[in-house]
Amino acid sequence: MEKFTTLTGIAAPLDMINVDTDMVIPKQYLTTIERTGLGRALFFEMRYDADGVENPDFVLNKPQYRNAKILIAGDNFGCGSSREHAPWALLDFGIRCVIAPSFADIFYNNCFKNGILAIKLGKEDVGKLLDDAERGANATLTIDLEAQTIRGPDGGEISFDVDEFKKHCLLNGLDDIALTMENEARIADFEEGHKTAQPWLAG
Repeated sequence: MEKFTTLTGIAAPLDMINVDTDMVIPKQYLTTIERTGLGRALFFEMRYDADGVENPDFVLNKPQYRNAKILIAGDNFGCGSSREHAPWALLDFGIRCVIAPSFADIFYNNCFKNGILAIKLGKEDVGKLLDDAERGANATLTIDLEAQTIRGPDGGEISFDVDEFKKHCLLNGLDDIALTMENEARIADFEEGHKTAQPWLAG
């Protein structure tokens, strides 16, 4: 998993509440276990019409937001089913951080496990960031995970809270597998001891 230390990028405004995971990525894209290539399906039903033509009014189709790295959203983002493809699609598009007043718990945790920083902020602060994001190509934010700050285009800063364990994992690029492999030597010692104590189980 790629480390998350600081991120500077365009912020796209998606001022909608209750954006569920089926809106983030529709069910027809859930058959794959590949994490790449899902960026095109992100917000598919809002980004494209029935013929697959881009909707020019959708925020991520606008030229100034096509390379957005940050998404500013409304309450209860990521609600609905627990599909891990939702953060995969965001990440494949290029989104490394989602900021909202609240998230569905499973989606929130899946973000951190896949290298996306999900930030919960009060509605007033989210409103300020939505205003900043409306500036288009000038809507550049800098997010410093170590310092837990968001710096806006005018230099103003907003602080945010994050769970220390989740912060540690993102800063060091540790997903569940990498966390397990940190104990590789202890696991190997245990397996050797198990073979010695019960050799008939070792085959």
